[in-house]
Amino acid sequence: MDCDTIWDNARLVTLAGDTNPLDIVERGLVAATAGRILYAGPRDDAPELSASRTIDCEDRLMTPGLIDCHTHLVYAGSRAVEWEKRLAGASYEDIARAGGGIVSTMNATRAASEAELMAQSRLRLDALIAEGVTTVEIKSGYGLELATERRMLQVARSLGEACGVNVSTTFLGAHAVPPEYAGRADDYIDLVINEMLPQLAAEGLVDAVDAFCEGIGFTPDQTERVFAAARQLGLPVKLHAEQLSNLHGAALAARHNALSADHLEHLDAEGIAAMASSGAVATLLPGAFYFTRETRLPPVAALREAGVPIAIATDCNPGTSPLTSLLLAMNMAATLFRLTVDECLTGTTRNAALALGVPDVGTLAPGRWADLAVWNVSEPAELVYRMGSNPLHARYRRGH
Repeated sequence: MDCDTIWDNARLVTLAGDTNPLDIVERGLVAATAGRILYAGPRDDAPELSASRTIDCEDRLMTPGLIDCHTHLVYAGSRAVEWEKRLAGASYEDIARAGGGIVSTMNATRAASEAELMAQSRLRLDALIAEGVTTVEIKSGYGLELATERRMLQVARSLGEACGVNVSTTFLGAHAVPPEYAGRADDYIDLVINEMLPQLAAEGLVDAVDAFCEGIGFTPDQTERVFAAARQLGLPVKLHAEQLSNLHGAALAARHNALSADHLEHLDAEGIAAMASSGAVATLLPGAFYFTRETRLPPVAALREAGVPIAIATDCNPGTSPLTSLLLAMNMAATLFRLTVDECLTGTTRNAALALGVPDVGTLAPGRWADLAVWNVSEPAELVYRMGSNPLHARYRRGH
């Protein structure tokens, strides 16, 4: 069998098994052609292969390329001053209601050119890529009007092309009510569903649709309208749910067959049951939990018991999680949320792919993209255990 590249002598973490979550293969081999995996498994069981390039991994650990399935990394400006106010005792809600928060980033992002947005955002994306990330979700939501939302999504697409990373774009027009619509949230939702979403979808800029269902965001009824509009356009949905309070957003998301519900600190038994029934992924965001000094833990044990898939992401954003390390997010998930090593690795690969609805990544299996990370470690636990250290040896996207 002819192929382009063989990676030999690796300790594979395939994440493709049915019973063993990591499915570790000793003395493993991966072969790929045209960017797709032909074989991933024990070297001794491999078919006869010939390749123009063979890479000796020297018994290093190989995983699928990591997936950051929830980010807001395209934005302009900084909110370090607001963070300093929070250190002095102000709450996130206090700052948002005083005109800060999302609206302050909106002002900076509206004022930024495409080139400025690209330059600032690329630094954040480069940090993720340097830690083995090959797929990243990027949301809009700091424009809150058509032109800037479009610019954000165009920058997200351009970043994928320029940086050699798979980018899934999410339209988050229902992120906050812009000042020009103060007191008229329903009118703003009209703009989102009648103008922004159809136009951006027609331009091919939207892979999924999100909303912020929260007391300082949008009501369940308003969120339902956004979801209905998305489904009419054939777009999958996801939701910021139960971060600050319980508005039963996770159950709402499940009714719309959402890919995921994210945050979930205030998730209740009803929401867990709904997610388990629908197959929605629970995306946990420990960076935001840490940065906002949250004390209410997401119900991890109950999610486990119900069989809800758990993903982990950085939630990279300027206000509540200025985090550009998925490795550190894994450590936080283990330390703060008591996730296991297996759950952390599954949550940033296979389950993160489920949360994005992208079946071609997240596992080392025939037919999947050859998105690979080779690490200077021998044990999976070392990827979760380390803090402030990057053991990446090599990263390959689609075989290159």
